[in-house]
Amino acid sequence: MTILARIALPLLFAAAHAVAADGPKPGKLFETLAALDTALFDSYNKCELEKNRSFFVDDLEFYHDQGGLTTGADNLVAQLKKNICGKTRRELVPGSLEVHELKGYGAVQMGVHRFFSPIDAKEPVGEAKFIHIWRYKDGQWKIARVISYDHGAVKP
Repeated sequence: MTILARIALPLLFAAAHAVAADGPKPGKLFETLAALDTALFDSYNKCELEKNRSFFVDDLEFYHDQGGLTTGADNLVAQLKKNICGKTRRELVPGSLEVHELKGYGAVQMGVHRFFSPIDAKEPVGEAKFIHIWRYKDGQWKIARVISYDHGAVKP
């Protein structure tokens, strides 16, 4: 193997791996759901409960590794009011968001988010992974199912 090959091959492998780690961004669908994620958690962080409620279907199922199952968007918003408002904020971990189309239904969105408490803290107190199943119906995107899991310390 030439010296050039010894230098170039590892660099090519590293570059290919870096692209694969970020994954392809499926254009408009990714942009749409990334914007919806931002709006959803902006309302969450500001405790705008009515606006936050508008992101969910009525028969929402929310699975949480520590809290169990919550059914119904109204129940979720009541829990946010009781347990979240003014106590914590959520931030998406940059580069962690993935979006994949679900033909004829909507999309699945996955990522990692960090939580800060108190809300003005500079350092996160924990992080978790999430999966949102978005339904597209009558021209509107709404979350039908949520899985929030792997809650724990911030991973380096």
